Amino acid sequence: MALELKIPAVGESITEVEIGQWLKKEGDAVGVDEPLVELVTDKATLELPSPVAGRLVKILIPSGQAKVGDVVALLEEGAAATASTPAQATPAPAPATASAASDSKVMPAAERLAAQAGLPASGIPGSGPGGRVLKEDVQRAVAAPAAPAAQQPAAPKPPSPPAGKGERRDEVVPMTPLRRRIAERLLAAKQNTAMLTTFNEADMGMVMELRKEYGEAFQKKYGLKLGFMSFFVKAVVQALQEIPQLNAEIRGTDIVYHHYYDIGIAVGGGEGLVVPVIRDADRLSMAQIEAVIADFGTRVREKKIKPEELMGGTFTITNGGIYGSLNSTPILNPPQVGILGMHAIVERPVAKNGAVVIRPMMNLALSYDHRIVDGREAVTFLKRIKELIENPVRLALEI
Repeated sequence: MALELKIPAVGESITEVEIGQWLKKEGDAVGVDEPLVELVTDKATLELPSPVAGRLVKILIPSGQAKVGDVVALLEEGAAATASTPAQATPAPAPATASAASDSKVMPAAERLAAQAGLPASGIPGSGPGGRVLKEDVQRAVAAPAAPAAQQPAAPKPPSPPAGKGERRDEVVPMTPLRRRIAERLLAAKQNTAMLTTFNEADMGMVMELRKEYGEAFQKKYGLKLGFMSFFVKAVVQALQEIPQLNAEIRGTDIVYHHYYDIGIAVGGGEGLVVPVIRDADRLSMAQIEAVIADFGTRVREKKIKPEELMGGTFTITNGGIYGSLNSTPILNPPQVGILGMHAIVERPVAKNGAVVIRPMMNLALSYDHRIVDGREAVTFLKRIKELIENPVRLALEI
C-alpha cells in the first residue's frame, strides 16, 4: 500500500509553502531520512525527508504552492524499492544520444528546461547534491554562448563594433521563491514601520587583544573559535536589560515588553539571508553562544535549519562587516523594533587622550521603530553597546 508524503507543519503561522527542487525522480529508491524535495517558506528553504526506506512511486505536486497537510507524493516501503516493473525488467541499451531522461542525476525541472532549449541535460555540469543537474544549471548553460562545433569551419568574425558601442546583452533569471519572500518582507518592513537609524563607532582593540591572548586556550577547551559575535550578543543582552523599549513589539494598540532575550543572528544562506534565533541568550556562556552560532551557520548552508528556529526573536544582530561593509542602514525584522548592524574593522586615526592614534574601529548602526523607541533610548542603547565592547571586562562584571 502506498504511503502518503505530506507537507508537515513548518512553523508558527506558516500555512503554505512553495514546492522547490525535487531531489528524487519517480521510480528512484529512497532511504530513511533521505531528502526528497525542497520546501520554500518565507523564512528558509528546507528539505523534506523520506519517512521510510523504499521507492518514490509518484510525485503529485511537482511545483507551485502547497498547504500544510497536502499530499505531495506517494511512497512504497520495503523491497519494492529495488524491484523493476515488467516493462523495465529488460531495458534495451540506450543509444549514445539518449536523452537526459535516462540520467537519474538530472532533476525533472532541469530536464524539461533542457528539452525546451534543445540541450543535452546529461552533459551540463551539476551543482546540486551528488552532482545533480538543477534547473539553475540549465539556465546558466542556456545563457552561456554556444561553442562552435569541432567539425564546422570557423565562421568569419563579424566586424568590430564602433568604439563605445559594444554588444549589449540582458539576462533574465526568475527570482527564487525564497528571494521573492525576502523582497516582500523587506518592503513590508519599510512600509509598516517608522524606521530610523542612529550610528556610532567602537574601538575593537580590547576585544581583539582578548581574542589574541585567550583564543588558543578557548579553542582548546571548547573546540570553537572565539569570535566577535559572542561579545556583541552579550553586550546586546545587557543593553536590552537596561533599555527595555528595544526588547518589545507593537500588537494593535498595545506595547508588549519581552522579559526574555531571544537574539536573532543574520546568516547568509546562499539564496538569501535567514535569521535563526539564539533562545534565552542571557542564560548562555560565550562558549555556548559561539557553539549555537557555528551550528546555525553549518545547518543554514546545508538547508537543515528548522522553521521553529527562525521564529520569535526579540532583537536581531547582522554583520555586514564579513562582506567588507563599512556602513549601512539595517532593515528591521518585524515585529521586532530594533536591529544592530556590525561592520568591517578598519584601522584609522582617532583622537585619544589628546593625541592622534591608529585604532581598529568598527562602525555600528542601530535601526529602530520610532513608534515606540525614542531617539534618546536608541542613542543610549547604542552608546551602551560601544562602552561594553570597548571595555569587555564590563560584560563579565555586568557593570
